[in-house]
Amino acid sequence: MSPTVAISSQANGNVSAATAQAAASSAANGPQPVTLAKAINTAMVDAMNADKSVIVFGEDVGMLGGVFRITDGLTKTFGDQRCFDTPLAESGIVGMAVGMAMNGMRPVIEMQFDAFAYPAFEQIASHVAKMHNRTRGAVKMPIVIRIPYAGGIGGVEHHCDSSEAYYAHTAGLKVYAPATVADGYRMLREAIDSDDPVIFLEPKKLYWSKDLVDLEALKSEHAAHVVSGSSSEGRASVARSGTDATLIAYGPSVPTALAAAAAAAEEGRSLEVIDIRSIVPFDDETVNASVRKTGRAVVIAEAHGFASVASEIVARVQENCFHYLAAPIRRVTGFDVPYPAPKLEHYYLPGVDRILDAVDDLQWED
Repeated sequence: MSPTVAISSQANGNVSAATAQAAASSAANGPQPVTLAKAINTAMVDAMNADKSVIVFGEDVGMLGGVFRITDGLTKTFGDQRCFDTPLAESGIVGMAVGMAMNGMRPVIEMQFDAFAYPAFEQIASHVAKMHNRTRGAVKMPIVIRIPYAGGIGGVEHHCDSSEAYYAHTAGLKVYAPATVADGYRMLREAIDSDDPVIFLEPKKLYWSKDLVDLEALKSEHAAHVVSGSSSEGRASVARSGTDATLIAYGPSVPTALAAAAAAAEEGRSLEVIDIRSIVPFDDETVNASVRKTGRAVVIAEAHGFASVASEIVARVQENCFHYLAAPIRRVTGFDVPYPAPKLEHYYLPGVDRILDAVDDLQWED
């Protein structure tokens, strides 16, 4: 972790009066309705205030503020030396980030859309993921690659891919997939602090979802973790407690799993929901404890089912919880086809009915 991460946000003279005023207002008013987009933006603002080596760049992230406006205001606040636009060349963006990281910077880069990152995959797999190991630890790669990902926005192919399996299979990368507003802030701060590269998957359909969140409290929580050396990195969470079966999900599938659990409760069935949060590293302990308690499990993800992260979760649960299982583990995933046209995506994406059908198939005794 960079020794400069714990520097007070007031140490950076670039912070605007408006930003400081907004922070003071938030502190006075406590929890406020906050979008995931705002939480991620605030995490970058706070990280850039805390550490001058944090730099943000990518396609249209400067004055435009990104396609989804997630970087809105960063160039105005910090200047175009710390948040700037790049050419439309993803491989070049990642290659430049590698060079910057090798020379003491902490790049946070945006890939604009999930499938737009594919031209950069060679750089990610060959250099970002391997440089630390290749140099026997002498060169660190504190790079965060932000990827708006998955479907649910009525987009076409190349704009709605769930590409987490490619990154999870690439040793040397951490892979995060936040599902809540608080985790958007908390996990991005942890990702930027990390000396290892992080693929940060942002569920684009959740950008404008709102929760009651105290961003100043989250900032204080992060500062306390920096001082103590603790964090929630790599830990799953119990999003809803239950006793009859476990729904295991991450990213954009978590709200769907919660909706299915709520619907099941109306029918008298108690479903626990586990939010994986971090795909790599993976929290076997929390997942195993839940499945051992309930004896049944359904894994939910938007990505294709074949050779997927969902497949890996099923395998890990089967290996670790075999003697506790009352039924085979089921998966509810996207179908093994290219992402469909916008009018057909509701057939493709896992929904409440498909999840409840899978739960009903868990060999219940009458």
